Parts: sequence; structure tokens; C-alpha cells
Amino acid sequence: MKTMYQTTVDVTGGRNGQIKSEDGVLELEVRMPKELGGVEGYTNPEQLFAAGYAACFDSALNLVMKQEKVTPEAPSVVKATVGLHSNDAGGFGLEVALAVQIPGIEKELAHKLVEKAHQVCPYSNATRGNIDVQLSVI
Repeated sequence: MKTMYQTTVDVTGGRNGQIKSEDGVLELEVRMPKELGGVEGYTNPEQLFAAGYAACFDSALNLVMKQEKVTPEAPSVVKATVGLHSNDAGGFGLEVALAVQIPGIEKELAHKLVEKAHQVCPYSNATRGNIDVQLSVI
């Protein structure tokens, strides 16, 4: 397999630290969510994961629509909701819900496109079997 792209991000301080990409484009402070004892006004790993997954899934969906020659009335929208929960092994796990909107496309066709995108998306492929991912068309 040929690597098409790779990147590196340094993190110092974990959930209450700083992240910086090797090219300096991404540079943020992260904090624990308020619900977990942190403070407001900062991003957290779950938000970053949700953003990455939604962007990747939307790109996969647009590729599938192009291949299927489907043209929506307006750009598609993917809303990712990421939950953090404790697991039975004393650790933590994630759950994801992706709500997809494809304007002007019949719901049955939209479901088929979303399912195909779920097979194409690298995030979906990486999480399959490890994270519960719920897909819906809105």
C-alpha cells in the first residue's frame, strides 16, 4: 500500500495541554470538557475527532455522489456527534452519530449514498468494529 499523505502532530500535556502540527497550521490549547471538570472556551479531543470524521465523511460522500452522477441542490452537510463513555475494562470508549443531509435527494437514495460513503471513508474504515457508529439521513 502506498501512503498518499501523512502528517504529524505533537501534543504536550494531554487533555490539558497544547497541540501543534508539524507545519504549524494547527496550533491549539486543549482542555477537558466542562462536563468532565474542565473549563469552557477551549476545544477538546472529542470535538477534534468529530470535526475530522465529519469532514472526511463528507468528502467520501461527495466522491460517491460524483461516481454515481448524483447532484444535490446544495452542498451536503454532515453533523458528527461524538460521545465519550466508560467501558467494562476500566477504560474509555467513543460512540459516534453521523447525521447527513443531502438537499434535494430522495431519502432512499440518500441512505444508499451514505452507506457507500461509510465504506469509502477512512475514518469509518478505521473505526469499524471498534466504535459504535450510527448513520442517519436528515
